Amino acid sequence: ISFSREDQWTSFSEPGRLPLVLDPIVVGVRLTNVLIDGGSGLNILFASTLRQMGLEFGKIKPTKSPSYRIVPGNTAIPLGTISLAVTFGTPQNYRTEYIIFEVADFDASYHAILGRPAMAKFMAVPHYVYLLLKMPGPAGVLSLRGDLQKSFDCDQKAIQCATSSRVPDTTAEVLAA
Repeated sequence: ISFSREDQWTSFSEPGRLPLVLDPIVVGVRLTNVLIDGGSGLNILFASTLRQMGLEFGKIKPTKSPSYRIVPGNTAIPLGTISLAVTFGTPQNYRTEYIIFEVADFDASYHAILGRPAMAKFMAVPHYVYLLLKMPGPAGVLSLRGDLQKSFDCDQKAIQCATSSRVPDTTAEVLAA
């Protein structure tokens, strides 16, 4: 897998600023706003997405492991984990892997986040400047290109979510301790 200038399909003023957002098929449902985040050690599926997909919450395996740095300033306890088939590509050249997701019950601008564990399973290489993800497929390298407008819209919605989410002020608790 390699990248070249031929992969650079557009030019914009702040390369690497926009998120890489793709639309894989997860258990037969196309999710249109999936963040590819090679800096994250988690794969996250949001509870609202699980509901929209019509999947049963009974399939979630409980966990008590907290997740840090997902909700600014707080520790988040996921509802649990769930393993789902994720597919990238076309009918002629595709790749499917079972990915374990942490199910998070808070609002986000994405349907899911695929982090390093998913990238490793797919043997995928993201290129954030080109908004491109490449991985081996049965009929050659899969090149999955992000959409500039979708990336911009998701970024704007993420900013709105971050500014409108209320994080409890624990300063008094810390001072009391």
